[in-house]
Order: sequence, then C-alpha cells, then structure tokens
Amino acid sequence: MRIRSPSLHELHAFASTARLGSFSKAADELCVTQGAVSRAVARLEEHLSMRLLTRHGRLSTLTDAGRAYLDSVAPALQQLESAAEAVGAESGSHALRLSVPPTLATKWLIPRLPDFRALHPEVAISFAPYRRDDPLDTPDIDGWIRVRTGEVPWHPASIESDYLVGREIVPICRPEDLRGRLALRMPQDLQQRPLLFHTNYPDNWRLWFATQGMPDANPRPAADFDQVVMLVQGVISGLGLAVVQRCLIEDELAAGRIAIPIDRAALTPRGYYVCAPKGRRETRGMRVFRDWVLGQAAGAASHPLP
Repeated sequence: MRIRSPSLHELHAFASTARLGSFSKAADELCVTQGAVSRAVARLEEHLSMRLLTRHGRLSTLTDAGRAYLDSVAPALQQLESAAEAVGAESGSHALRLSVPPTLATKWLIPRLPDFRALHPEVAISFAPYRRDDPLDTPDIDGWIRVRTGEVPWHPASIESDYLVGREIVPICRPEDLRGRLALRMPQDLQQRPLLFHTNYPDNWRLWFATQGMPDANPRPAADFDQVVMLVQGVISGLGLAVVQRCLIEDELAAGRIAIPIDRAALTPRGYYVCAPKGRRETRGMRVFRDWVLGQAAGAASHPLP
C-alpha cells in the first residue's frame, strides 16, 4: 500500500508553528534549528500541494487551508503523543549503540541529531569506536553506517542495508575564485587550476570531468590528501580545487568558506549505507533511527541545511 501521509517531523513542525505563530518559537519548542522547522513545513506544503502558512516577517499565520488541515491532524498528533508517553512510562528509555564513520558523524549526522532527540527523547544514542573492517555482527552494536565502494558484493547476505547519502561528488573552490577576469565559469576553467586529489579515490576528478562532457580529460594532482577535511582546508588555504562528497561540506558552504563553481554533480558507486543484521531482532531504537535518518537524507537531497 502506498503511504500518502507526511512524516511526523513535518506535522509537528507545522503544528508548533501554527500554534506559536513563529518558526523561531517552534524551533525552540522542538529543540531544533529555525531552518529545520522552515524546511519541514516547506516539504509538507510541497507534499500536500497547498500553502498552509502565510509568512509576515518573523510571524506566520494559517491560511484557510492550513486551518482546516490543522483541525484534521491535531487530534491524531495528540493521540500519538499520549500513546508515546504511556509506552515510555512503561518501558523506560531505549539505548541505541551505533558505529559511524567519524567524518560522516561529524559533518552530517551529529548536526542533525537534535532533531532526532526532540522526536525521540526516550532513545539514548552512544557511538561505538569505528572499525573500517567491522564484520557487522558485533552483538553490542545495534546498527552501522558504512561506506560501499565498487559494484562487487560488500557485505554478507545476512545484513540489510539502505542507501543514505554520499554518492554525489561536486567540485569546490574559494568564493573569490568565482569573481574577476579569471573566474571559474566552465568545466574547462577548472582544468587549468591546481587540482587536489583524495588519496583513496584518485579517479574522482576524472569521473567528474567525464560527466561534464570531457571524457578525455587527464587531470594530474597538485597535491593529495587522505581525508576530506584536509582537502577542504587545502581549498580554503588556496592550494587548489577539490572534488568531494556534497553531504560532507554543508557547514563550509553555509559559512561561505567554500563555493561550488559548477553545480553539476557526478555520481559514484560509493556511498554511505545504514546497515543492521537481518536475523537479529531490531531494537525499537534502531527502528526509529533508521526511519528518521533515511527521512533526513531524503529531505537533505531537496532541502540542504542552510
């Protein structure tokens, strides 16, 4: 059966904003950022194909359609909250132990966790030490986020996995590289600059140029680094240009420390996947986390963090 209802995150964001009349007040109540509330409401309006709120500066008021929709969903939301409180009182908190690559945890997951905590305060998350070659069967870990590299089978058949983020790679430069007589405007312009390579993925530049109609490009490294954070710092410092996974540069883009000169991504077979054993009973914490984090990834694809 096709599910037509929106996510609870979007409904709570809408209901709180409607009741408080402000995105910022709703963000304070839900313990998330104002941008997260605004994006959730925008996704809800897009999903329903109707305007629910009218913005007046910092204030928001319900449209007629929004008022009717709130009257329909508010009782259901209250019932769900009451049920969650009742279950939480009976079962107490739920522990969730995760293993996540440090770069993804720092640059993508952790900035979003306040949203998860606001929705599921009963779930206490802890992070296990990351091991690249973990067999994904450690009994004291509930779930993993792992990197898939290549098209060959990459985990046992007993592991269930869902794609999360990371396949999109984009070029990055300094904001000043987009201005002046030598501004970067075409893919050919990038080829004339020093290019920084990722040591473990040296074909990223070749792949990106090929997707821009330059299959014969033969980029050479001006320098190479084995961590994305070093690549980004190299760009900020003026060493050259880099091509990196879009999901790992949200903070730097939002702060204006870097820019994307040609916003046309290439897709790699490499990405981050949420993994859990099929044969093991999935904990409640892992169930709600999987649903939430996949929803975050889907939302980030169309509404990146500000």
